[in-house]
Amino acid sequence: MKVEKNTWVKIHDIVLTPNERAPQVPADTKKVPLELWTKGFLLKDGIVGETVEISTITGRIVAGTLVEVHPYYDHDFGKSFPELLEIGIQLKEILWGGEENE
Repeated sequence: MKVEKNTWVKIHDIVLTPNERAPQVPADTKKVPLELWTKGFLLKDGIVGETVEISTITGRIVAGTLVEVHPYYDHDFGKSFPELLEIGIQLKEILWGGEENE
């Protein structure tokens, strides 16, 4: 898939292989590479899966494999729990005398 210059994208790169990791890194961490995932604007047209350069929001120029076009945050804080909602109402009552005193 061809992607045009200045498109918002996400890239991936291996910063350090397991053999390049520092000796003081815990053993389980040292078994895996140190990876970079970052977002920015393409500096030249690119193709998903190929190496590209981007400019991040802070102006850094970073190279890596183009993995996603128009990335977005898709996480959440999970399902609502009625008990937590009730605690919030009770806390307002205790601290400020209820919602009418906000």
